[in-house]
Amino acid sequence: MYPQQIHGYLEKFFRENNCDIVRGNDHYLTVQLTIDMDKKIMNRPFYWKYLENTDGVPNPAQLTFITDQNRLEDDIKGEVVHFGSPRLNQLFQTTKELGSYVQMYEKVSDNPKIKTMLTPWLGVNYKVSYYSDQTKEMFYSLGINLITGNMIDCFQEWISGVDLHSTMSDDAFSITYIIKPLRALERLDAAIENIIQQDDHTWANEAKMRWKKDREVLEYFYEGVENKPDCFEMEKQAMDQQYEARIKIEIINGGLFYLK
Repeated sequence: MYPQQIHGYLEKFFRENNCDIVRGNDHYLTVQLTIDMDKKIMNRPFYWKYLENTDGVPNPAQLTFITDQNRLEDDIKGEVVHFGSPRLNQLFQTTKELGSYVQMYEKVSDNPKIKTMLTPWLGVNYKVSYYSDQTKEMFYSLGINLITGNMIDCFQEWISGVDLHSTMSDDAFSITYIIKPLRALERLDAAIENIIQQDDHTWANEAKMRWKKDREVLEYFYEGVENKPDCFEMEKQAMDQQYEARIKIEIINGGLFYLK
């Protein structure tokens, strides 16, 4: 997941949850949390319990997230967010809890004489995890036009600059999709599987080599022991599980987007 994708995701996440973006550029953003969002992500239940008991004035946190530290020119202090970081994983989980599906409409300029047509797109954000004794995670954002079937990647980045709202503008109308969302999702799933098949899988071979080496060390340690203890089998099983190559595909979120 590239820094600009993470930045776009953060902007969209906080705007959709009514958190003001106080300042920022393409490499960082400072966000004023709402009370609800503070309670969800700041992990300070005693603070909020105290306020509720004393009728205190709430002061939700203001956070600065740095999404591309290498390109940050100003001396900005904040929390560095990258793919795999605890904060980003927390926001992914919060997104799931708040609702993983949205339906949004691109805002159009008010012009009562002209009706703007909005075309439906299905957008889905995937996380692909490669597991062995080491873990690698990749983020993919795919979109498919439900009229033409045209498919694009980096969909989240593509719509990050679009002014989206939960209700359609009065001077717009949407057209009914030809490709059903469930069928479109099947196409996106197939595209993800194809991406994985085309990916470099040397990591799995390297994990197998590390497993073989550690297995030889274990066998050498118990060489000559006729009645091997139970811990030997337990260690072998644990080693097999540790080095087993696995791939997991998760849908983080998605939705229908009606765009010009």
